Amino acid sequence: MNIFHTDPLLVIGAGSIGERHIQNLRSLGYSNLLVLRSRQLPMRNVGEDSLEILTSWDEVMERKPKAAFICTPTSMHPEQSLRCLEEGIHVLVEKPISHTPDCMDLLINAVKETGAWFQVGYMMRYHPFVAQVLDWTGNGRYGNLISFSTYWGEHLPYWHPWEDYRHSYAARKELGGGAALTLSHDLDLALHMIKSPLVSHSSLLSFRSGLEVNTDSGADFLLGFENGITGHVHLNFFQKTPRREYRFEFEEASVLYRYFDNELEIITGKEKEVLVYPKFDRNHLFLDQTRDFFRNVEQGSIEDSIDNIRNAFRIVALCLGEPFH
Repeated sequence: MNIFHTDPLLVIGAGSIGERHIQNLRSLGYSNLLVLRSRQLPMRNVGEDSLEILTSWDEVMERKPKAAFICTPTSMHPEQSLRCLEEGIHVLVEKPISHTPDCMDLLINAVKETGAWFQVGYMMRYHPFVAQVLDWTGNGRYGNLISFSTYWGEHLPYWHPWEDYRHSYAARKELGGGAALTLSHDLDLALHMIKSPLVSHSSLLSFRSGLEVNTDSGADFLLGFENGITGHVHLNFFQKTPRREYRFEFEEASVLYRYFDNELEIITGKEKEVLVYPKFDRNHLFLDQTRDFFRNVEQGSIEDSIDNIRNAFRIVALCLGEPFH
């Protein structure tokens, strides 16, 4: 049996994403679950009978968890990640890692000292369309990849209809909100899929929407990579009709993935092929991410953890319009 099925595991924060991790850990056979939370509100979808609820870091230290899933507002991620890493607790922190460029070196030093694994929850990396496009990019099926564009627009008030969106972390600058940081999955996908250093970038944030937020509500990014590939990433959470698409232009084909339709369209000349993922379940991305996390805890290197930290802060810098190395 995997050692982690009996060791205590910590979930910090019990909002919607925290509850998802609890449910997924249970479904994968992990039963010794600790939950650290500041607000003692009833959970919406998780029974608390088999959970140990903690209210202080001292209690966490007494239980000595093996790994932590950090599911709190963005502004709390750096400190909580650092606390865990310094104690040798492996970390999967929800994206983004932070809303400021600070703390990167402290996290890297903690990983070097304790050897704890560090990973950011960009679960879109585990999507089947990502694997398919990466395969085509690698084997040259459609020639070289030349450019790409992504578009993700949704409406923030629709995300959690049971709560006032104005109080959510996504709507509040002080909690690390904003469309760019909140929807930064697509920036991570760009860096993950292109496999080449980013050498130029520019960003433009939008504050024009009528949403009652004190953050950006939209963002556009232009990206240039060392291998010559260029890209455009658009993000917003003011759009009432959802749209999420990913387009890749190869020398011999145009590839378009429509997220909400689960369709991957390949156009080569006058021919068109459509691949459908009829059994796609978004939660499978989180499950695959959790499985991968535990594999990396046992097999991943310190160098890979450090790369994860640097990549996470590159994304923060992009969202803030700041330079990075």
